[in-house]
Amino acid sequence: MATDPAGAPGAPLRAPLRLILGLGNPGERYAETRHNLGFRVVEELARRRGLRLVDGACGSRMAEGPGLILAAPQTYMNRSGYAARCFAEHRGVAPQDLLVVYDDVALPLGRLRLRPSGSPGGHRGMESILENLGSAEVPRLRLGIAPVEEPVGEALEEYVLATFSPSELETVQSMVVRAADAVECWLADGPQVAMNRFNG
Repeated sequence: MATDPAGAPGAPLRAPLRLILGLGNPGERYAETRHNLGFRVVEELARRRGLRLVDGACGSRMAEGPGLILAAPQTYMNRSGYAARCFAEHRGVAPQDLLVVYDDVALPLGRLRLRPSGSPGGHRGMESILENLGSAEVPRLRLGIAPVEEPVGEALEEYVLATFSPSELETVQSMVVRAADAVECWLADGPQVAMNRFNG
């Protein structure tokens, strides 16, 4: 006989609460930078659902729908793990039901890469999340921002905190839309289907 998490015999099992955590830095100064793509994907997902992100729990701008939280931590990138741990502790979000969305300079501009687990790959926001949750088993959707023509080199911080060039904007907007599609697929069809469809 099925039992819900509260222990009531015969009650249907409840679907787990999912959390989409888009990473970035707060404030107008960073709004259009490469490092804030995670925020833009969360905003696109909220727009599709007719939701509005507002200041809410766990130091985040957030919107909530049935079985789903959309959140953009306002703690600055390298403290993103605070929000992840807060939602885990206070809302019961399990690591496998959290999808972190963020920019990645290791991927070419426009490329998406969805993975169920792994190392932070040098990304300070993801590093903070894995450290705070005490697990590498955290799904993530990486959005490529590497320049097409030449490597970033030593000016990494300057590069990620800069805005996109006019020639990049069309690719970026397309990537944000496809990233939101990938999140929708992850929610509806699971990680394997989403990876098969959007990685590559």
